[in-house]
Amino acid sequence: MTDPIAESEQLKEVANRLFADKKFAQAYEKYTSAIERNPNNPILYSNRAFADLKLENYGLAIEDATKAIALDPKYIKAYYRRGATNMLLGKHQLALKDFKQVVQIHPNDKDARLKLTECQKAIHRAAFEAAIASENTKLPSEVVDLASIIVEESYKGPHLPETITLDWVKSLLAHFKDQKKLHKKYVIQILLEIKKILLTTKNLVDITVTENAHITVCGDVHGQYYDLLNIWELNGLPSEENPYIFNGDFVDRGSFSFEVIMALFAFK
Repeated sequence: MTDPIAESEQLKEVANRLFADKKFAQAYEKYTSAIERNPNNPILYSNRAFADLKLENYGLAIEDATKAIALDPKYIKAYYRRGATNMLLGKHQLALKDFKQVVQIHPNDKDARLKLTECQKAIHRAAFEAAIASENTKLPSEVVDLASIIVEESYKGPHLPETITLDWVKSLLAHFKDQKKLHKKYVIQILLEIKKILLTTKNLVDITVTENAHITVCGDVHGQYYDLLNIWELNGLPSEENPYIFNGDFVDRGSFSFEVIMALFAFK
């Protein structure tokens, strides 16, 4: 008869090696198999939470870390991973509670103390910004002075033309693919133009697709820029002859949320 606990430990070791090799999706699967054989081991949930974090599955990371804490309320790695995830999500109050718990259990943890300080600063900053805000405060779009923003000669990225062309959008996509930045002046210009478009666009519009035409409907992109590029590589770039409808959740979790939304705005 096989020993499920021993099998679970073997799977955990395999998962740890996969994780060390940055094969996070495979590591996640092995941790899951290990949990199926030993569902009462908090280390397995905490390790899988770390894999969740690397895969940018933040909701699952919080769920796994919380399960680990339920199994062992003194397991500091689980608090740390849940706190780190909440920090990435901008939930600093929740992260603060977890890092306080880590410091309470392990007072000499320098990294936890650093994260605790970061959370406190973020909370204080948010409180200050809320305090100085008022109903009479003008929107940034109403007061921005584009003429005062200088594009430095050292800037090597694409320059925004008066009329955006397909070639320019392609150069922007390639620029982002190389993980380079678009100058802030051009970002602001695009945002201002998009604001004008959205203010004059109905919330609900009818789209007629003729018999020989088509339209592609895409699910949530979640800030995954390279997945977006892959969609366009397989299915063609957006155009009047190749229209797309993108569902919401463009930017909520991925590391390249800015690139995703700017690419979509450029085509818009």
